[in-house]
Amino acid sequence: MPSQDQPRILVIEDELPIRKFLRILLESQGFVVTETDTAAKGIGHAVAEPPDAVVLDLGLPDRDGLTVIQQLREWSQLPIIVLSARGRESDKVAALDAGADDYLTKPFGAGEFMARLRVALRHSSRVATGIESAPFQVGDLMVDLSRREVTLGGESVRLTPTEYRLLVVLVRNAGKVVTHRQLLKDVWGPDSVSENQYLRVYMGQLRRKLEHDPARPQHLKTEPGVGYRLIDE
Repeated sequence: MPSQDQPRILVIEDELPIRKFLRILLESQGFVVTETDTAAKGIGHAVAEPPDAVVLDLGLPDRDGLTVIQQLREWSQLPIIVLSARGRESDKVAALDAGADDYLTKPFGAGEFMARLRVALRHSSRVATGIESAPFQVGDLMVDLSRREVTLGGESVRLTPTEYRLLVVLVRNAGKVVTHRQLLKDVWGPDSVSENQYLRVYMGQLRRKLEHDPARPQHLKTEPGVGYRLIDE
């Protein structure tokens, strides 16, 4: 019998071979897996026994996975990892803007999938326990939101107010890809969601201040056509 300490993952996927692969992979890593092949049954499972994370296919037989994301987000912030054969940038952006935590295109590797799932679970745990207020540190970069302090290699880094707001959004979503639209809305407001040039300029400035080699960033990664990701490990 599974223990209450084992994270529970709900897999909503209509392709049987992928469901079997995910079950074997997740159970080998100590997760408890519930699987279903339709959106309706998936939402029913999520409501009846909320899991620690949802793994969701977009191409379901009874409704589009984007609708599932939107419905889940009406009442829950549980992590949602999308798996889909849709590889266009617009599909990724739509899923992430709808509320997904991450997006993997089929076929995907087991290692990358597990890494993305662990990131989403860590982020969810930080939010739930309030640990997100603790200083964020990766390598020699440290961001203390409570003190509004940023250091690199122990040296204080001075940021403009806009640079700092941009960094705050990335820190609060550390490990996750944040879309251009979400960053623009959170930093510049809802009237600026199409002003991608703002984002490119300020991200370039942040990289010059926070990366040892801005041309080969280790912390502030670009997700081409989608957004940016602050690496958290």
